[in-house]
Amino acid sequence: MLYFWVYTTQPIPMIYLILLLAILAIPLAAAAFMDKHFTIEEQVVINKPLHEVFSYLKLLRHSDQYNKWVMTDPNLSKEFSGTDGTPGFTYRWNSEMKQVGQGEQEIKQIIEGERIDYEIRFIKPFTGTSFSSLITHATGNGQTQVTWTFSGERNFIMCLFHLLLNLSKALGKDLQTSLQNMKTVLEKNV
Repeated sequence: MLYFWVYTTQPIPMIYLILLLAILAIPLAAAAFMDKHFTIEEQVVINKPLHEVFSYLKLLRHSDQYNKWVMTDPNLSKEFSGTDGTPGFTYRWNSEMKQVGQGEQEIKQIIEGERIDYEIRFIKPFTGTSFSSLITHATGNGQTQVTWTFSGERNFIMCLFHLLLNLSKALGKDLQTSLQNMKTVLEKNV
């Protein structure tokens, strides 16, 4: 028999052991069978014409003005290589703050006026590769809809974190914050 060794020498009733095992097993089983691929998508409508919005967005350095994660650390160390606004341009970052970490984002493809595709390689606090896109289209009346997607693959541990901490919801909220920052900047400055 198992005993509560700290508080009592009474045996633990079997039902409590079964409940404890079920509580532990359910999230582990759910994470094991969870889809390994994830995609998060958020949108915003910006009161500027498509060509102005796209010209601004294709320069990755502009993300300093709207990206929530970049804006979290004012002491963020940054390096750039290549020509901004073209495939191959890479933005590297390094932060002492764990939630910002270290990594790099590379422009992989630009379809002028339509979309910009990125590969994001995380180094710290965890390693991994994700993909992101900014997709634009004119909605009429001089407005542009921007859709930001973030996708990737997750291992068992990341599935467990996504499940227990609702990371998809948190990441979606961060994307929406970044899109609102983008809207504010573009509607003021461009």
